[in-house]
Amino acid sequence: MNVRRRDILYGSGAWASGLGARGRGVALAPAAQVGRPAPVSTKKIRLAVVGGGFGTQFSFHEHPNCTVAAVADLREDRRRALSQTFRCDNVYPSLEKLLEAERGLDAIAIFTGAPDHYRHVEASMRRGLHVYCAVPAVFTLEEAAKLKALKENTGLRYMMGETSYYRPGCIHARTLLASGALGEIFYSELNYYHDRGDLDKLVADKTSRFYEPGGARSWRWGLPPLHYPTHCLGFIVGVTGERIRTVSALGWGTSHPWLDENAYGNRFWNESALMQTDKGHMVRCNVFWLVGEDGERAQWYGSNGTLYMANNGLHGDLFRARNQGAKPVKYPDYLNDPMIPPPMRHASGHGGSYVFLSAEFINALIEDREPAVDVYKALAMTVPGIVGHESARKGGERLTVPAFDRV
Repeated sequence: MNVRRRDILYGSGAWASGLGARGRGVALAPAAQVGRPAPVSTKKIRLAVVGGGFGTQFSFHEHPNCTVAAVADLREDRRRALSQTFRCDNVYPSLEKLLEAERGLDAIAIFTGAPDHYRHVEASMRRGLHVYCAVPAVFTLEEAAKLKALKENTGLRYMMGETSYYRPGCIHARTLLASGALGEIFYSELNYYHDRGDLDKLVADKTSRFYEPGGARSWRWGLPPLHYPTHCLGFIVGVTGERIRTVSALGWGTSHPWLDENAYGNRFWNESALMQTDKGHMVRCNVFWLVGEDGERAQWYGSNGTLYMANNGLHGDLFRARNQGAKPVKYPDYLNDPMIPPPMRHASGHGGSYVFLSAEFINALIEDREPAVDVYKALAMTVPGIVGHESARKGGERLTVPAFDRV
């Protein structure tokens, strides 16, 4: 799963809260609950999981109120992986075949290719299933409008699996904001850096995730950076609840098959957007595919204090109050939050977020409530990037971001 050590430690107690033995670090208030406690119920959610690449890294089956009753993928090797991970012998060669054959399911978790997300969500909700979907929620503004209408017309639950929402820094930012330690967050810097590596190998290596088994290029080839904005925008929508209202973006690219020959007409390796929220606050959002950097992180600048997520060895997580020096942050042991049933309290990818996301979806269904990252947050984390890419194509023209909230 390529889980880095720094992504594991926070959940093992190694980053316990409070001051260190020699008085170093910044003292933290006891951790606020990350979510509602896991429900005590005998109800079982019968879940299907579709998409055997990313989907195998989640822990739905470890929730005491969930049974993975069916799995599906177009590829035989990924079907095997799903079957082994979830200990499920009810296997289908496609989502369509699964939906045709299965009865008695309550929900479905979709980890298929990003351009197919809306189509697969629609097919699943039309069958009466609650949906968990990987990011991004949609690829077009038309799909955004349809997704909002679909959720509201069916009354079913929808959750987008945005990992940033449950990264320790994001959880702690919510806690600091609620306590008043940050004051008013007037400016945020949001970064998602995912370098594509050796550019010659990018073309030649047909075994990479940028190619299908038959050698055709996958949906990831040439993907516009700002069409994948949620790992950034999760850090602002998931902390303050604000909505992006305007965006001006610029892009940069070179001559390379990635940019010269893609299905999107995209000419940019990297895109940077300056956004304004509905509260008049500033947000700078970077999504870069060609860069000597990596990772997902944010910096929240407030009128009382600033929180900096760790920056790849340059510095750790820091908090700085006004008129004081920056002090290292030692996160509470969020993994022991009561929202996560004990069997799921283990290390997982993307900063430990996978177990939180798995638990929250099942908890929400058991309690018959909207999940933390509901359809409205999902669209608020996705749509500004779609508009931002259009702004970059227009040389930075400032564009209005349409709202898709509940009326």
